[in-house]
Amino acid sequence: MTDSLNSFGPGMVPEAAGRSVRRYRHRQGLVTWTAALIAGLFALPVLTVFSQIFLPAQTEGLWAHLLSTVLPSYLWNTLWLVLIVGAGVLVIGTTTAWLVTMCRFPGRRIFEWALTLPLAVPAYVMAYTYTDFLQFTGPVQTGLRGIFGWGPREYWFPNVHSVEGAGLMLMLVLYPYVYLLARAAFLEQSVCALEVSRTLGCNAWSSFLRVALPLARPAIFGGALLAVMETLADFGTVSYFGVKTFTTGIYRAWFSMGDQTVAAQLSAALLTFALLVLVLERRTRGERRFHQATNRYQELPGYRLGPWRGLLAFFACGLPLLLGFLLPAGILLRLSLLQGDAQFGARYLELAGNSFLLAAVTAILAVILAIVIAYGARVRPTRLGIFAGRIAGLGYAVPGSVIAVGVMLPFALFDRTLDAWMRETFGLSTGLLLTGGITALIFAYLVRFLAVSLQSVEAGLGKIRPSMEDAARSLGRTPAQTLLQVHAPLMWGSLLTAGLIVFVDVMKELPATLMMRPFNFDTLAVQAYNLAADERLAEAATPALVIVAVGLLPVLLLSYGIARSRAGHG
Repeated sequence: MTDSLNSFGPGMVPEAAGRSVRRYRHRQGLVTWTAALIAGLFALPVLTVFSQIFLPAQTEGLWAHLLSTVLPSYLWNTLWLVLIVGAGVLVIGTTTAWLVTMCRFPGRRIFEWALTLPLAVPAYVMAYTYTDFLQFTGPVQTGLRGIFGWGPREYWFPNVHSVEGAGLMLMLVLYPYVYLLARAAFLEQSVCALEVSRTLGCNAWSSFLRVALPLARPAIFGGALLAVMETLADFGTVSYFGVKTFTTGIYRAWFSMGDQTVAAQLSAALLTFALLVLVLERRTRGERRFHQATNRYQELPGYRLGPWRGLLAFFACGLPLLLGFLLPAGILLRLSLLQGDAQFGARYLELAGNSFLLAAVTAILAVILAIVIAYGARVRPTRLGIFAGRIAGLGYAVPGSVIAVGVMLPFALFDRTLDAWMRETFGLSTGLLLTGGITALIFAYLVRFLAVSLQSVEAGLGKIRPSMEDAARSLGRTPAQTLLQVHAPLMWGSLLTAGLIVFVDVMKELPATLMMRPFNFDTLAVQAYNLAADERLAEAATPALVIVAVGLLPVLLLSYGIARSRAGHG
């Protein structure tokens, strides 16, 4: 701890001050150990995957077969997909976040919240929609043939069923990760740094590149890392497009070849890649700090754009919104009106209620747990706490089905053991206490999406000066009081962002939900996938649209809260 721990509080004698210091350090230790225990608990499924690395394959010669046939394509396609999505979300998310935060142009108020809408569209639904739109019999190619009189083999048209096509689909639905975190970071920045850059001769563009962008780096790269890990874990899009990646290889090894060991080893390769990306970003950041050095918060400067620049800004924000939400939603709406799901009605109220319950509970718990883990690593940055937080956050790169199995095995063992003990001791049966309800499913969601809230909370904490703890300590505040009374209000925008992303992610999560949901407990995502997998796209349009509708109100409320979260906002 800093030297402030050795200072005396108001009116304290040295002996009393010493007891106060010991109590404070003891409370710090409790926070750190609590954070490490929580992180360790949610890291168990991930550690289970790593524990399979050195086990022999259950099927003899399977690894040799994979190495000689499909493993090189797994590696190349996964790497190329990550590069496409990573670069795309960085450019789109950062650019749109800066424009709507710092510039004034027509439509800016609408774009502030509308740019988050693509996050509510499941990537596999986007893939189905664009396939229908761009295929040979779709409206685009049919229109081109009608206009130019082309025959079937007289023109070239890009194949959406490719690595590049899958990358475009994922880029369009994942850029809001960077947009939300970058916007929250830009809102939390102090005007003073921007004003100093202007006095040194920087124009608005130079101030963005040389001041605002470096200060927002943890949030921007945190969002990009989330998009990359989501790309690594995606199955629906790449499977439908016929792109061979590590994720499709995991499913094939697990379900087609029946070798869980090889599937876990492929998952470990994914986790290792995600860990290397995270370590590389931390290393390049070095010892630099990104918190504000001033308490002066005032209204952010609004750069009024001229007619041409305003038009360019409108198109820069409108194009990803059009391709990522408006066009797919329009296609789905048309399909839904022409031939929607016959079950639409009371059944959908039940599905929407199930989805909303799971998403809301998981989002609240994920934000609370991320605060404890991130703050524990901040108040006493031990190697144990930092390492546990990193491992717990890697669950986002694990396919949902792998996490489901990693959760179900220990939970089912606990249920059986507890039921047997209760029967023998009291003659009572506890049944499926954990696995028979939504407890195990929510735990799997937390393992899967804890990284989302961790990235956002860590970015928010990183912008708060360490001297805040010293000042709170001198005023007699405990670590918990400091967190609640000082830190939480300052990073409120980051907390809202974390809750929003987790909520929407759970709304459209599919693999773990399919495997772990209780009997007669379906969600909108399950309904959409089942219909789309049967090529009943017109019927699948209905639950896909309801997913967006249910997530729309939280998006609007939280976007409004993020906009008002800046310190000093009137």
